[in-house]
This record gives sequence, structure tokens and C-alpha cells, in this order.
Amino acid sequence: QVHVEESGGGLVQPGESLRLTCTASGRTDKTSTFSMGWFRQAPGRQREFVAAISWGGSSTQYADSAKGRFTISRASKDLEDNTVYLQMDRLKPEDTAVYFCNADSGISVLMGGQGDYWGQGTQVTVSS
Repeated sequence: QVHVEESGGGLVQPGESLRLTCTASGRTDKTSTFSMGWFRQAPGRQREFVAAISWGGSSTQYADSAKGRFTISRASKDLEDNTVYLQMDRLKPEDTAVYFCNADSGISVLMGGQGDYWGQGTQVTVSS
């Protein structure tokens, strides 16, 4: 059983920063190490990819909208520690969405896909 939980959302003004945290706990029948991704869904829009990081932290991917402003990182080099951060800087109103964390026992999340395990989401609102 794998449990994914996000935290850190909130209301900020344009140009400000926010850091989201996600932790995946538990294991599948094969692994307890996951590649991790962030997705977001704004009202009336489909869920979209934001960023992803490999289980070792050596590989990352970003959506064009996130490049240069968002940074995904792992909390530690411990492969059993599936805690990741999404540092979001210079936030814009169009970043307003529910942000979801995704845990992937493979590498699909780094290649345009997604893993099997989702959190409940955390709301990020950017407004003046």
C-alpha cells in the first residue's frame, strides 16, 4: 500500500514564493522507492504536468510553464526517503490550481506519463 500526501499550499500574491512538500510512504510488492512528480489542475481545465524527479534525484523534467521559476528536489539522498519539494518562485495568477503529487514505481512520470499513486491535492492561489 502506498500513501501520498501533499502540504504547503496557500494564498500568495503575484511575485511571491511557495514551497510544496510531498511524501510517499509504503511500498508496492517490488519497491519502496519512487520517481515523483507534480501535476496541477485549474478550474475548468485538465490536469497538467508540472515537474518530475527520478528516484535518485539525478534527473528532472519541467513543463515549459515551470522552467526557470519552479524547482523540484528530493529531501535527501536516502533512497527510502520519498519526500520531495516543489519550490515555486515568481508566482503568477495563472499558477493558481490544485497541485497534486504523483508517485511512480517506474519512470513514466519523467517521460510524459504518470505513476499509479496520487495525493489528494493542495490548493495554491495566486492573487492580489
